[in-house]
This record gives sequence, structure tokens and C-alpha cells, in this order.
Amino acid sequence: MPVHPTAIIDPGARIDSTAEIGPYCVIGDEVEIGARTRLMASVFVEGATTIGEDNTFYPYSTVGVASQDKKYHGERAFTRIGDGNSIREFVTIHRGTEGGGLTTSIGDGNLLMAYVHVAHDCHIGACNILANAVTLAGHVTIADNANIGAFSGVHQFCRVGRESFVGGYSVVTQDVMPFSSVVSDREIRVFGANRIGLERRSFSRDSIESLQTALRILTRGGLNTTQAVEKIRAEVPPCAELDELLVFIASSPRGVIKG
Repeated sequence: MPVHPTAIIDPGARIDSTAEIGPYCVIGDEVEIGARTRLMASVFVEGATTIGEDNTFYPYSTVGVASQDKKYHGERAFTRIGDGNSIREFVTIHRGTEGGGLTTSIGDGNLLMAYVHVAHDCHIGACNILANAVTLAGHVTIADNANIGAFSGVHQFCRVGRESFVGGYSVVTQDVMPFSSVVSDREIRVFGANRIGLERRSFSRDSIESLQTALRILTRGGLNTTQAVEKIRAEVPPCAELDELLVFIASSPRGVIKG
């Protein structure tokens, strides 16, 4: 087993004699790595993680680490990776959680390009291509031979059917049918104040209502921005947050998203 002297490998890890562990890799005690799998450099693998044969992990990829789900409380959970996968730079693959079956799994022959994120309890089949910075929320299922374009995000619990294509920069909020080709509408719209976030951050109810009213005038009042701002100043109860919003609009060199 070629192991670089700077690699840190827990004595409990089980690594095939033909696997290659490059410089500055860190491998935890419950990790299993199969034949001819290569960790090029600075790869971090921990947790109850099983990796099959003939995989290549590029520098700075991270595998089997704890979920970002705030409901995860350290329960023993698993990451399963099959054979012949290419995991490029800065990919993050998180272990499962109790709420999702305790396992994140990736099949065989997949290409995960740089900066892909695979969240907890995702299941990826075989021979898929996830282009740069594709982001899978928790509990996403991808079948086989799907192609997801760069910078796309897939909402939690969504499914991507086999032989499907998702165009770049898409936001997938419903299931993608097998054999279909989809792409998001490039238009981005405002739906009102970020009420839930503002409430969580203890903004006052009056401030939230003023912002909601102002944004409704801006986006649904049938007015141009100048007219909308005049109407807001005349009709909406003032508050510091509203003043900040209006200053932001006035100082925007490219205009603001209104939808």
C-alpha cells in the first residue's frame, strides 16, 4: 500500500494493500478503502465510511463528515461509495442521519466535479455527472445516467430520474422525470420580506410589516422604481430597516431584483 509519510491514518482504518494514500490525507478509524482507490492529497475521510475499488479522490475532497442538519446529534451514521468514481477537488460528502435512514450512498462510475456538495441521506446511483458546484440538499435521490449542469441546486427530498438532463444554474424544487430535459427559468423574482428569517432574528413586528408593505409596492404595484419609492415614503410607516432598504435601492448601480 503506497502511503505518503505525511498521511495520518487511524490504526482502526482498513485499507486495501493496493490503495494509494497521498500526502496530508487524514483517514479515520471506521474507514474502509478498497483496491486501487487513490486519495491524491489532502483528502479527509472519517466516520463509518466504506469506499469501494478504483475510485479517485482529488485534493481537498471531504468524505463522511457529520451532517449540517441541525437535527443531527452525533448518532452513528454511514457513507457508502461504490467503485470507479471520480471525486474532484473540494467535493463534500456528508454521512446520513437518523431522520433519513442513517446512510448517504453513491454508486459506481460517477463524476462529481469540483465543489459538488452531497448532503446527508442522499442516494446517487451509477454513471451520473454532477458538474461544478452542483448542490444536493438532504434526502435527494438521483437515479442512473443523469447529467446535472453546473451551479444547479436540488431541493431536499427531490428525485432526479434516470437518463435525465438538468441545465446549468437550475433550481430544482420538484422531481425531474426520467428521460426528460429541464432547465430553470432564468428570471429571479422577489416574493416579499424574508419574514421567517427576520422573526428568527428578533426584528420587531412593525418593522417586518413595513418591509413587507414596501416590497409589495415595489414588486406588485405596477410602478417603476422611482414611483414605488415615492409611494413607500408617503404611505409606509417609517423604521430604520425601511430607511436602509431605500438607501440600498437608491445606491444600486445595476438596479434591484423586483420580478
